[in-house]
Amino acid sequence: MTDLSYVNGASVQPLLGQTIGACFDATCAAHLGQMALISRHQKIRWTYAELKERVDALASGLLALGLEPGDRIGVWAPNCAEWALTQFATAKVGLILVTINPAYRLSEAEYALNKVGCKALVTAVAHKTSEYLAMLRDLAPELSDARPGDLQAKRLPDLRLVITLGEQPHAGCLTFGEARDAGTPADVRRLAEIGAALQFDDAINIQFTSGTTGFPKGATLSHHNILNNGYFVAEAIRLQPGDRLCIPVPLYHCFGMVMGNLGCITHAATMVYPSEGFEPLAVLQAVEAEGCVALYGVPTMFIAILGHPEFGHFDLTTLRTGIMAGSPCPIEVMRQVIERMHMPQVTIAYGMTETSPVSFQSGVEDSLEVRVATVGHIHPHLEVKVVDEAGRVTPRGQPGELCTRGYSVMLGYWDDAARTAEAIDAAGWMHTGDLATIDADGCANIVGRIKDMVIRGGENVYPREIEEFLYRHPAIQDVQVIGVPDAKYGEELCAWIVLKPGCSLTPEAVREFCKGQIAHYKIPRHIRFVEGFPTTVTGKVQKFAMREAMIAELDLVMEKTA
Repeated sequence: MTDLSYVNGASVQPLLGQTIGACFDATCAAHLGQMALISRHQKIRWTYAELKERVDALASGLLALGLEPGDRIGVWAPNCAEWALTQFATAKVGLILVTINPAYRLSEAEYALNKVGCKALVTAVAHKTSEYLAMLRDLAPELSDARPGDLQAKRLPDLRLVITLGEQPHAGCLTFGEARDAGTPADVRRLAEIGAALQFDDAINIQFTSGTTGFPKGATLSHHNILNNGYFVAEAIRLQPGDRLCIPVPLYHCFGMVMGNLGCITHAATMVYPSEGFEPLAVLQAVEAEGCVALYGVPTMFIAILGHPEFGHFDLTTLRTGIMAGSPCPIEVMRQVIERMHMPQVTIAYGMTETSPVSFQSGVEDSLEVRVATVGHIHPHLEVKVVDEAGRVTPRGQPGELCTRGYSVMLGYWDDAARTAEAIDAAGWMHTGDLATIDADGCANIVGRIKDMVIRGGENVYPREIEEFLYRHPAIQDVQVIGVPDAKYGEELCAWIVLKPGCSLTPEAVREFCKGQIAHYKIPRHIRFVEGFPTTVTGKVQKFAMREAMIAELDLVMEKTA
């Protein structure tokens, strides 16, 4: 064993050398009568035979509508069966699926569609407070008078075709059903020819990363990237044919479409969508009614499920495994998921969009200590190293930036060579921006983001360490620690705390809880009790937004006392 922070995933299991379409067809052929997709809020239950019939029809329809391999097609919608149909149909045609965050508003949608030159868009009409079609008409008023498939919009110059979900027709658009039914026998034959010509290294998906500054970057992923990652994620939780996987995480994100949908397709398992967006009650209902074996979620989702007032009324004993990922997983939450949700084999996964996404994952037979204190072992066929500021590999146990290399690393950021070169070095290492350590057994622990690390009076402080300590307090349900500017120390620590229902606490009591337990410079100076944290649609906490809010608040206080 090396004493350096380097690990590689040697494996006897070969990588899948096929396109998504080829894998999809093979699974469908071998499991025709098995349940493939259950969308509970739509009352849809499709076998693999029924799923293939609908996917092939949509793929032929997209060809009939003038889309060609390599064209970009966006999908802007919450979780639904049509989302999955679009994912698999576009893969079979060789279209590049652009997954657009359902939370995007006008300027964000305009940027995304134009950055990658989307020729077509599949969109929901509306969801909750998001009026997607209305926003699209604001961006492209020409849509109302356009012939479907021939949009000429000033602000969206590449967009030609808009396909709306639902049966109601809309001016300038085709309904999803019309697009699905547009194919001819000639298109069916052409689809087979295209499938035979596609290569697994072809780009197939663009996912926009939610950067904290500047415009989002379009991570471009290949069949090989995401099909293999979905496969090895599902291998790690030992998903079996016929197992039902509850997928409440957004499909637009790698967690849903790769770890969820593709993990199921590679293993002939069943995709279960409990609702359009995350609803803890819908998850509980889906797990019980469908007998789900596995459940995916980010920590905030599991916290919401555990804290739901009707939690105790549901039978969750069919659960065995699943994944908690997307942001650092609090140890206490992991323990409760194992004990109260009957998930003894739940795993933690770590990764990023640019690496398709997973590079580390705990195993179902790992000890509780490994599963609650680390993000597990390196994934098969990948390499990881931890480097210091000079780019040298650190000794085991010493923190530094985590870098990943292997099949999962993206092709690059779409139309952005400069930012691609900043992220992927000459040796092919993807620089994650995450601070990590690798222990003697090769397990990784994510100690924070390089940008999140707080330097207080010359001392490096990792917020994750303080968060884990504060989770021990019996009144604290959730906590996030950030650094804020300070005239004396450069930065000071600030904790945002969500209390458990019925509990009360004071800042003084929190500090008293810390005294004698952690170093004095790690005790938060600023403490705020909040109802929740600003998050992305996938549940990732936006610490930059918290930091900005605190800076504004402290400036106001300073102005009043000046």
